[in-house]
Amino acid sequence: MLKLESLVTFVATAEAGSISEAARRLQISKSVASERLAELENSVGTTLVHRSTRKLTLTESGTAFLNRAKRILREVSEATAEASEGQGELVGPLRISAPVSFGILHLAPALNSFLKQNPRIELSLDLDDRFVGATDGFDAIIRHGPLPESGLVVKRFAHGTRVLVASPEYLKKNGTPQSVGDLKQHRGIIYSNRGASDWRFRQCGRWIVAHPGAVMRVNNGILMREAALEGLGITLLATFIIHKLVSMKKLRVVEVGAEAEAATIFIAYPSDRRASAKIRALTAHLQTAFGTPPYWER
Repeated sequence: MLKLESLVTFVATAEAGSISEAARRLQISKSVASERLAELENSVGTTLVHRSTRKLTLTESGTAFLNRAKRILREVSEATAEASEGQGELVGPLRISAPVSFGILHLAPALNSFLKQNPRIELSLDLDDRFVGATDGFDAIIRHGPLPESGLVVKRFAHGTRVLVASPEYLKKNGTPQSVGDLKQHRGIIYSNRGASDWRFRQCGRWIVAHPGAVMRVNNGILMREAALEGLGITLLATFIIHKLVSMKKLRVVEVGAEAEAATIFIAYPSDRRASAKIRALTAHLQTAFGTPPYWER
């Protein structure tokens, strides 16, 4: 018979790459971890892990079994959580992925208040500006802008826009562009995850792309904001990153007679799973915390 503790140890070992590290993460001894792995291999009747003095690797059977083991543990966790939810309490792990800038500036304080209201939730938050898909082990992902992958149930929960901004010093020295076409004469601070095509504007019912000269390419909005503050160039950023600096007049919005592609905030989860009570509660909490319209758009 398979034991849950053995499955937990196997998954932890596969993810950690060593029995010692898995034991440390699970707060058990290395000998106990080894015994659990051996017990699991006896139960399934095959070797799951190649052990050596240098490294640990999964066998072909172990690789195939790993996905099933993860699914079993997830289903047990979800069943336990559902039983608690039936009693009006949110319990258990909640795995979320979110962008770095939005996570630091706005999501962190909202999540802190959510966890105070639901102290039995075990939150894992992964901040990453790259796109994370439905199969990466998260219960939900939070993103702004378009989501390129199918297989997700996507719900909008906060409106967001993007605007061109530059420091007053940069505009005084280099002039203020009046049209999308003028932008090619300026230095751009470009979001590297999307590249030059990121500067898309809707004008007269059609999309056009601006191509500024790139002075800097970076994959983080906060770093782009700081570069703009230093007068390095013009950048296109979501209002949730620059709203305070615009109100303080440290950055100026540059109007070019066209609207940039939006940065609406989405929460999404795999289409093969229904939204848990935890995801529904989190979405409602974030909507309340950010407001309608969200405070960065006011």
